[in-house]
Amino acid sequence: MSDAKEGGGEGNDGDFYVRYYVGHKGKFGHEFLEFEFRPNGMLRYANNSNYKNDTMIRKEATVSPSVIKELKRIVEDSEIMQEDDSKWPEPDKVGRQELEILCNNEHISFTTGKIGALADVNNSQDPDGLRSFYYLVQDLKCLVFSLIGLHFKIKPI
Repeated sequence: MSDAKEGGGEGNDGDFYVRYYVGHKGKFGHEFLEFEFRPNGMLRYANNSNYKNDTMIRKEATVSPSVIKELKRIVEDSEIMQEDDSKWPEPDKVGRQELEILCNNEHISFTTGKIGALADVNNSQDPDGLRSFYYLVQDLKCLVFSLIGLHFKIKPI
């Protein structure tokens, strides 16, 4: 459900928050990927795959203001804040996706089903809006995986 709010006690122009979740409940239990960027620069990441009794992966890192600035630019360029998820596919047994963003005193919260391929986007009731969501999520995942990989794999000499 979209939830657009302007002004109010949501924060000032400097507050910026992004949270993304994708997951489902199946034969291996609750499997999901979730990450969030908090206004203080904290990146929190969790990946729970119970496949072959795998354990949950949790990572936290603090990113610089320039990373938050770039993240904010990506969100603004996507124009996702103008979208409405009312015609997007509902979450189902295949899974759900959630995207929450606070940017420039505007707050959105989207929920939709999992998107298996771009064909699912093109065949939806709102292909343009869902396409914005789809590509933004791809960009956010790339950024997060790059940051997590960079932060946790490089070992100083």
